[in-house]
Amino acid sequence: MLKTPLCDLLGIEKPVFQGGMAWIADASLASAVSEAGGLGIIAAMNADANWLRDQIHELRAKTDKPFGVNVMLMSPFADEVAQVVIDERVPVVVTGAGNPAKYMKAWNEAGIKVIPVVASVALARLVARRGATAVVAEGTESGGHIGETSTMALVPQVVDAVDIPVVAAGGIADGRGVAAAFMLGAEGVQVGTRFLVADECTVSEQYKEMVLKANDTSTRATGRSTGHPVRALKSPFTNAYAKSEGSGASAEELGAMGTGALRKAAKDGNYEEGSFLCGQIAGMVNERQSAREIVDDLVDGAEHVLKGACAWVA
Repeated sequence: MLKTPLCDLLGIEKPVFQGGMAWIADASLASAVSEAGGLGIIAAMNADANWLRDQIHELRAKTDKPFGVNVMLMSPFADEVAQVVIDERVPVVVTGAGNPAKYMKAWNEAGIKVIPVVASVALARLVARRGATAVVAEGTESGGHIGETSTMALVPQVVDAVDIPVVAAGGIADGRGVAAAFMLGAEGVQVGTRFLVADECTVSEQYKEMVLKANDTSTRATGRSTGHPVRALKSPFTNAYAKSEGSGASAEELGAMGTGALRKAAKDGNYEEGSFLCGQIAGMVNERQSAREIVDDLVDGAEHVLKGACAWVA
């Protein structure tokens, strides 16, 4: 059975995190992934404390397994959400879109395991010094907010730079990707795009169909001029956004254009105005499965690849 020290550290059975995707990673999906032995993660996104508290209670009604909450540091409700995870004794906090240093002391004192998402060696070192339990090294292949460096280049550099476990993210959709991450020194993987088509994922049918029909060139990254690049499936919205960005639209204009676009995709299935965040690996996601089937396939596939790797050594 595939197991790493990270599993023991977090009390999970399998070294698979489900990505904390805004408007997507709710109690339904997170509880199913945790029940499957991985780490299900609720995305706090731009929601307030009451919404998150309700989601945590809903998840706990469905599973008693460990889970996490993704705190998006750019959220206007970040301060109150940071307190909710303490009040609710959330086992794991994953952070994104910024530096979580201002909250880490309080989280650590509350016994919460803090695992920031990092896109650079510098941020990985900083959060490690502040007491992070582990880091998620996320490459630019990912969907949603992205950095500049690819997973293949980023993960081993982060592994070399810190003395805490590293979770690889970006471009991982099957056992081969999991095995490759372990060969780079990671102790776990975070997967987002593949879980978009999980039975327990509550996104719109339009969203799921677009992922299932995607190929290797179906995504594009926009927003680099704003300092907050995002990867999504090509659509009328991304085309219009890219055109505005190329024409020199200001960060404020682009921000207004993007407001609400993910909700329109995830909840409304609005093809014309929605932003369907998705990673480059979408072309490998070809069937609907339960969260348990996805987790098992990732782990079993990695075991098969790793067991066969000795064939390449003379």
